[in-house]
Amino acid sequence: MADTMQFDLVSPERKLASGPAREVRIPGAEGDFTAMPDHAPLISTLRPGILTVVSPDATTDYVVTGGFAEVTADSVSVLAEEAHVSKDVTQDMVDKMVASARKVHAEAHPSVVDAAAKLLADMEALGSHMKL
Repeated sequence: MADTMQFDLVSPERKLASGPAREVRIPGAEGDFTAMPDHAPLISTLRPGILTVVSPDATTDYVVTGGFAEVTADSVSVLAEEAHVSKDVTQDMVDKMVASARKVHAEAHPSVVDAAAKLLADMEALGSHMKL
């Protein structure tokens, strides 16, 4: 069994990270999970939250607002709607993310209002978790 796997994190603006990882803790839409080398293949949507990457040298947290994660036995690729290194996130950034989620919730069609409410709750929880 390999002790690391390839990890890549990209957003529409840029590639944020690429390198070996021992584990990746992912905020999945259906629940959080940890991907490690030799993980069963899967694709998951992401909810707003903290994505944690444990590499051989350090542990780094990223704030993600949604997207997709593809996990294979030897890699994890995360395509995030928006992503930032956690230590670089400011209260103003969190406030803008929450305001955007509130707008989506307010304008949501009745058929998707529950999903919009969950998105808003996840954004607000992310702000609380960041303790800004």
